Amino acid sequence: MSEAFEQENVNSKELNFLSQVSIGLTQNSEPQDIIQSLSNAFRSIIKLEDLNVYIYDENTQTLRDYTKSWIVIDEIHEKSYTDKLYQVVKTSKYDDFLINDNSINIKDFWDINKYISTRKNTILFPLMKGDMPYGIIELVINLTMSDILTIDFFKALIIAAYQISLKIQNKVLADKMQANIDFHESMKNIAKIIETQYDLSYIIPLIGEMIDKFISDHLIYIFLKQNDEYKLAWPSECRDSKIFDMVKNIKADSQYILAEDNKIGLFPLIAADSSILGVIVAHSHVDKLSQREIDYIDQLTKQSSITIQRANMYVEVLQHATLDALTGLNNRRQFEVRLKQEVAAAKRQKHKLCAIMLDIDFFKKVNDNYGHAVGDEVLKNVAEIIKTSLRESDIPSRYGGEEFAILLPYTKLEEAATVAQRLRSNVEAKHVDLTEVKDAKIKEIQVTISVGVYEYKDGDEPQQLYTKADKALYYAKEHGRNKVIINRG
Repeated sequence: MSEAFEQENVNSKELNFLSQVSIGLTQNSEPQDIIQSLSNAFRSIIKLEDLNVYIYDENTQTLRDYTKSWIVIDEIHEKSYTDKLYQVVKTSKYDDFLINDNSINIKDFWDINKYISTRKNTILFPLMKGDMPYGIIELVINLTMSDILTIDFFKALIIAAYQISLKIQNKVLADKMQANIDFHESMKNIAKIIETQYDLSYIIPLIGEMIDKFISDHLIYIFLKQNDEYKLAWPSECRDSKIFDMVKNIKADSQYILAEDNKIGLFPLIAADSSILGVIVAHSHVDKLSQREIDYIDQLTKQSSITIQRANMYVEVLQHATLDALTGLNNRRQFEVRLKQEVAAAKRQKHKLCAIMLDIDFFKKVNDNYGHAVGDEVLKNVAEIIKTSLRESDIPSRYGGEEFAILLPYTKLEEAATVAQRLRSNVEAKHVDLTEVKDAKIKEIQVTISVGVYEYKDGDEPQQLYTKADKALYYAKEHGRNKVIINRG
């Protein structure tokens, strides 16, 4: 074989390799898919044992696995090896790389073979952003490499690393832009809650879920101040005693407070009169809070403070009100008043009394996917269907969130089941018009409901009337949804 033909064959291998790299980077956007496509490309030119990409996180000053960003390399490699990785990402210049712990520049290629092992060889090649390294390609090759580590291979590797760098930088930039979009969407959604919701038991979980979704690498807790004590309002449990100790130190003039390791942040909820309403806590066992995350949570907390303060202002009014502000149905307090009245009347007059509990299926997904303005429109439409599907003597109420309770005086169980089926069918058939909803992403939406029915029995306490209907409702939700279940117990 002539020398010219051999050179042409070598060049064609490198060109094919670069072509595969380009195609893989173009066709894939998820980190795992990108790494798989790169592994396939490298295997076309070398016997690759393993390929990893590590990205330097400036916020936490750690190197992380590109496909599993929550994994810090310090946790998976020995310190001696991680030190070498950090050396590459902090000190490398263009065309620098490491072979088996030896620093090489492409200009030193003539001396490269003395560093090659006949067993496993590790190449660490920097990913560059301008003149600065920000990541590493790790290649592990387990064979004699004297006939593989050619100058053409390393030139191809330099070009491939440049392409990979651009792809990852663009992906990181896109993720940051999406984070900004998510932040402003969260701010907008919290603002919408202010306009329509006043029940803290409904508001707090929504705020918690919005912030938790946005700050996904940290656990979020919301504490509310009650009688000079901070009570955990969301989620239902916090096992870290350090958080409770830190919350106690929040004062009226406090700005946000960070733990010494920056892994816990406390963001006070401050009312207009500078009194403390509560505190939002972000906590991670792994990551420090970045300045960007701190700024975002700080702004979200201020917006949440307005929402919570407004809800508190309406607490006394709502305690005496009888109607739900959004749907126009009886509110929960009024439902409990009417429940006692109707059970007492049923006992005294010995007439039939039934309860219906219904819940909108997958309502959380409606809020998450389309925003709370769309969710509110769905609630109003379901409430209107309930009102128009009942008799004047029936008593419909918004029990809380997306759950509704209905009392049916002088109604037998079979009749109540018929009413429940009519409600379920009417809701399923309804196309909720969203054309007048500001910023709605869709023009209409259909939802379904799950329904539980129970008939009052002698000896039942008032609360049992709706809890037994509620038990049937949850059976319906656990067994397919969009159905009516009767509790005959």
